[in-house]
Amino acid sequence: MPIVILIVLKGGTLLFACLLALFSAAGIVEFYRMALPERKVEQWLAAIAGTSLIFLPFAGNDKLSIAAIGLLFVGFSLLFLFRIRSIETAAQESAFALLAFLYVPFLLMHLVLLRLTPFGIEWLFVIMLIVMTNDSAAYYTGSAFGKHRLYPLVSPKKSVEGAIGGLFGSLGGTLLAKFTFFPQLSFTDAVATAVVVGVVGQAGDLFESLLKRSFGVKDSGTIIPGHGGVLDRLDSILFAAPVTYYYVLFFFRG
Repeated sequence: MPIVILIVLKGGTLLFACLLALFSAAGIVEFYRMALPERKVEQWLAAIAGTSLIFLPFAGNDKLSIAAIGLLFVGFSLLFLFRIRSIETAAQESAFALLAFLYVPFLLMHLVLLRLTPFGIEWLFVIMLIVMTNDSAAYYTGSAFGKHRLYPLVSPKKSVEGAIGGLFGSLGGTLLAKFTFFPQLSFTDAVATAVVVGVVGQAGDLFESLLKRSFGVKDSGTIIPGHGGVLDRLDSILFAAPVTYYYVLFFFRG
């Protein structure tokens, strides 16, 4: 976390994108190890090729970006077409491979887009505050008052009370940002982002839990001792990134 904060503050957008590229590559590898453990060659090709999406915002050309995404889709579709392991699972494997690109680098790319906006640094810290305060408040509220399960099929331990407490935590995070380093954030912006990004972040957490339970694993990886994998740490941010970026793009007036 100190390294991430330092790079966000002092490193510039390109260095920040390089950091996200490392997270993206590790996240794709984790996804493949859960979903397609036998696909070793495709795993590393996907980690390299997919991570290139992180740098698309620097192209400054929407047509080029669309072309890159299209070529990536076609390229990996052909790869799986001609490296069939079992015809019965070929469609499922192809779908997982393409989902990896959308789930990890494509969503992370929105953090680069956000960094390039006015007040981009402040917004990145707002996302971190929302996610961290949401997680902490949800944990303690759920531990103390949780009685009604939120979504037991996907995450048996999460409670409705914890989810509501998490949203109040997110509001505290956005108000902290407003009254400290981000005075341009209006009260309306603080409430709206706390609720919308807080809810979407919780959904991101649930979605990753769905993937892990479906794949039959406890953690996405072991790269962070005691905390699981990169995807376990980024699950909320992956969903929060595009929502925050489009909120800033269409609603934030500064």
